[in-house]
Amino acid sequence: MPPAHAAACPDAEVVFARGTTEAPGLGPTGDAFVDSLRSHVGPKSIGVYAVDYPATTDFPTAVEGITDARTHILATAASCPRTKMVLGGFSQGAAVMGFVTANAVPDGVAASDVPAPMPPDVANHVAAVALFGKPSTRFMHAINDPPITIGPQYLGKTIDLCVDNDLVCDAHGSSFSAHNQYEDSGMVDQGAVFVANQLQAAWATDVAVPPAAGAPAPQTPPTPLPSAPLPLSVPAAPGAPAAPPAVIAAPAPHLPAEPLTPPGPATPVAPPPVGPLA
Repeated sequence: MPPAHAAACPDAEVVFARGTTEAPGLGPTGDAFVDSLRSHVGPKSIGVYAVDYPATTDFPTAVEGITDARTHILATAASCPRTKMVLGGFSQGAAVMGFVTANAVPDGVAASDVPAPMPPDVANHVAAVALFGKPSTRFMHAINDPPITIGPQYLGKTIDLCVDNDLVCDAHGSSFSAHNQYEDSGMVDQGAVFVANQLQAAWATDVAVPPAAGAPAPQTPPTPLPSAPLPLSVPAAPGAPAAPPAVIAAPAPHLPAEPLTPPGPATPVAPPPVGPLA
């Protein structure tokens, strides 16, 4: 007999980390992403877990998000082995999720100060990773944190979306306002379609390969898959031509109070006085 809690396991679960200074929960980008994803998977059930961490401008506390996300992912893989997980994040939350997928502790960080990389077989429970506005190496250098490297077992199932000229994720970006345009630009829907395709493929594999003798029974009866695959991408909404790069005087609400001046030929970025991620 399967465990009693198996009936409560969803077909998929989104584990999402919000951006800096956003209220506890998924944040606006995460909410829009989940709504869009549900519209693409029909009757399949989608659970949601909001990563619990401070999400403040004290960036080293992001390690609390890495710890919380890792703990929840491992627990879900053990208690709901047929649930397909989707890891996602926006801005600082995208950094958190990127580090969660890493297969090694970043250079310069003490292994005792950060969670150990997840066991390799956990990747089999993750159908997709969706990152919105993931901080660039330039940005991470500016806040004295190591660059984000997606683990090789997750790289092929990851979509990493960045609005042009976004100061946080674009290596040459200079606009804070661009960092708030993921839903309006169509990138939230683009990410949801990519993830829906990954989930449909994972569910189809489960239907084609029945569980081994003694394995837990399916959590829900199989539901028909669409007759044709979903498109791999959704065109971004047309927008006005990009203005010449310029740092916006007022930062977006989830970014630090002081504007971050991008590095350039004349003036390098001066890292703010914050400690390492660990």
